[in-house]
Amino acid sequence: MKKIAILVLCLAAAGWLAWLAWFKPHPSEEEKKPDTEVPVQAGLVVRASLRGFITAYGVVEGEPPGERPAGSARLGAPVAGTIQAVFCAEGRRVEKNELLFQLDSRAADVAVEKARRGVDFTEKTFERQKKLLQADGTSQKQLLDAEQALMAARSELAAAQIQQGLLQLRSPLSGSVLRVNVRPGEVVDPAVVLAEITDLDRLVVSAGVPVAEAAGLKTGQAAEAEVGELCLTNASLAGLGAQVDARTGTVQARVALPAGSGFRPGQWATVRVVTMEHKNCLAVPAEGVVKDEDGATVVAVVQDGRAALKPVKVGLRDGGLVEIEGENLKEGMQVVTQGAYGLPKETKIRILGKEDGEEHKKPHLPDSKP
Repeated sequence: MKKIAILVLCLAAAGWLAWLAWFKPHPSEEEKKPDTEVPVQAGLVVRASLRGFITAYGVVEGEPPGERPAGSARLGAPVAGTIQAVFCAEGRRVEKNELLFQLDSRAADVAVEKARRGVDFTEKTFERQKKLLQADGTSQKQLLDAEQALMAARSELAAAQIQQGLLQLRSPLSGSVLRVNVRPGEVVDPAVVLAEITDLDRLVVSAGVPVAEAAGLKTGQAAEAEVGELCLTNASLAGLGAQVDARTGTVQARVALPAGSGFRPGQWATVRVVTMEHKNCLAVPAEGVVKDEDGATVVAVVQDGRAALKPVKVGLRDGGLVEIEGENLKEGMQVVTQGAYGLPKETKIRILGKEDGEEHKKPHLPDSKP
């Protein structure tokens, strides 16, 4: 019986092995797994003029003196005194030589009146001496003495009038009053800044440029300036300092803003000086340029519903676009943008569009002229 049981077990095992060998489906006969469809967004290969920039950060201020007078000034009192009247207010526009402050001039007014009476008296004396000399009623010496007294009186009057004029403080330029620091009745001295005035049509951004990048800058280069949402593309590099700031390792650059820029003194601004321009080059949205698993720079070109990875060489980056060079790349081709990173080769893709609740956005094309 025992031998019969062992024989039955051996026959059962042999039958199971035979079934596995003859009847189990071969892997080649299994159903193929369906391709995974990856949803992505796409952009276009376009032709554009891209520019290279040197970016720096600085403060908006009045134009410093140079080929023309300064575009801003701090008005101070040339002599100590008491503020008698203020004729300006913050934010108000003033013209050159307009009276802004009056210091107490009572003592100066008395001195001018006294000097004027002295001139009147010496003029009459001098005229009388001339008439007497013609009638032989005086000497040549007395006439010269009268003439010298008249000249001294006139000099005294001029000095008194100068002192009187110093008490009237006028604007040295046409511009807007940024700040008024005194009120009537306050005592001031020459160290006190009474007001700050700036011509808002003559503003610059004074920015520090790393010394390693300063070699690529030249006066007159086109530039952009940005404060918040306000961006100007018609600025220019007006000057470049010769000295390096030892603390920051930067050179001071001045970017001139166009008249009517809308910028305000004291604002923190970003400036970009154009150092090169590549015209009519191929470019793609920046998010479409990625690294593949081997670390090579590629773009995923859409071909027959699949993403074909194409190696590229990148150039300038400007306005959300990146310059590219590569074989068989043409204007108008679609490339994967969002979803391109980590995308396997020849992946089946589905481009998101309006039916998915998302709109394709036309890429920003930088203007060929700054």
